[in-house]
Amino acid sequence: MRIASWSWGGRLHVGVASLASNKGADDHFELTPLAVADPSLGALPLIQALARGEALPSATGARLPIDAVTLVAPLPRPLRSLFCVGRNYRAHAAELATTIFSTSAPAHDEWPIVFGKLPECVVGPRDVVRLPGAAVSSQIDYESELAVVIGRGGRNISRSRAMDHVFGYTIVNDVTARDVQQRHQQWDLGKSFDTFCPMGPWIVTADEMDGRATRVRGWVTPKGGTPELRQDGWTKDMIFDIPTLIETCSRGITLHPGDVIATGTPAGVGMGLQPPRWLGPGDVVRVEIDGIGWIENRFEPIEHSGHAG
Repeated sequence: MRIASWSWGGRLHVGVASLASNKGADDHFELTPLAVADPSLGALPLIQALARGEALPSATGARLPIDAVTLVAPLPRPLRSLFCVGRNYRAHAAELATTIFSTSAPAHDEWPIVFGKLPECVVGPRDVVRLPGAAVSSQIDYESELAVVIGRGGRNISRSRAMDHVFGYTIVNDVTARDVQQRHQQWDLGKSFDTFCPMGPWIVTADEMDGRATRVRGWVTPKGGTPELRQDGWTKDMIFDIPTLIETCSRGITLHPGDVIATGTPAGVGMGLQPPRWLGPGDVVRVEIDGIGWIENRFEPIEHSGHAG
């Protein structure tokens, strides 16, 4: 099952995406809206209801072709900050070995690096990502990642039972301001700028795919250029697999239905290239994961908004 969120007819909707019976390509999906009290929360109420043992809500309208709607993030406002994992592929850890992160490199085999990404930075699978301007950051990078969505909560979850707690999987681009990340010697600020977490196109439930053995790819299309495959890895090559990440994140911390764990990125990020290649205005990043689909986002300068209040 694929659970999606979308905008149509001036309203938000949540429902199920299914492949049209007379189509063969992955993009030919139809969307069926479900009876959800607050669709602004996306799939979260459905995940919570299913965790309580309730049935999936009934349909509230006819199917719509996917090209008739605007997809939004399946969790437009996650329950809380996303759990994110750093340097979780050996090749990615190696490509950063000569960067500022080299001093902490020996630790990556002992414990996962876990940091937070504020929920407000989540945007949709086709939304524009806003470049903050050189005065704030001039080193914007991309990270193609599989994200795990928790379906059953718990604390101190054992590795052997961890997969029982997985509701499904989605895609995120963990956009990062590298200079801010280095400047503060921690990761939360440089990872949490507004729009810095494109997510989607939907959540695929765990009964339809195994996130422990799928392919993650990322393309960058420079403005006016052609797509370049920058990242290509398999989740089976993670240093810390999904059960270990769930066990680690739940140590002393209760995980709740709807929590998100971004599992790390393969090699090929802009910072790891020689010389580094940062994202600029008009660049497009596409992330594709087998079994889920793809997200694609254009990067543009932020609009000046003045002072609030």
